Amino acid sequence: MTQAYVIDEMISAKSIAARIEALAAEISTTFADTDKLVVVGLLRGSFVFIADLVRELDLNVEVDFLEASSYGDAMESSREVRILKDLRGEIGGRDVLVVEDIVDTGFTLSHVIQLLSSREPKRLETIALLDKPSRRETNIRATWTGFEIPDEFVVGYGIDYAQRNRNLPYIGKVRFN
Repeated sequence: MTQAYVIDEMISAKSIAARIEALAAEISTTFADTDKLVVVGLLRGSFVFIADLVRELDLNVEVDFLEASSYGDAMESSREVRILKDLRGEIGGRDVLVVEDIVDTGFTLSHVIQLLSSREPKRLETIALLDKPSRRETNIRATWTGFEIPDEFVVGYGIDYAQRNRNLPYIGKVRFN
């Protein structure tokens, strides 16, 4: 059972949309020479972000998903990354963009980059909607970041707390009662 909490808006839906538009323009320029960009969403938290991002990309894209978990229903990372669902397609020799909802300790993104790099993509870049550098325990940083945030527990825009609040159109800070 989850504890009672209140959600304060931290990043508005309008701010998120504007930032995604700007990021998509940068990514489209970076990958302008690609035949087709394989956009890999890290489930489950990135599904809203990836949907909005790919609609803004001025590129041919293929979308695939990988599900990695280091949280479960907890608020803290277990630091043990498990792959729950692997990619369906091959990425060897292809341009790949990994889409992450939030980089916290960095363990999940680091593990995923190591895994995907072993499959020898032509180019592998990363984007995270949110970054909490104060929590980083690995030497990892996304190629592109939407917003840098303080060490707050957040929900919304695909990010959950115990499978709740993913449907919020904004990023909200959780305050426990």
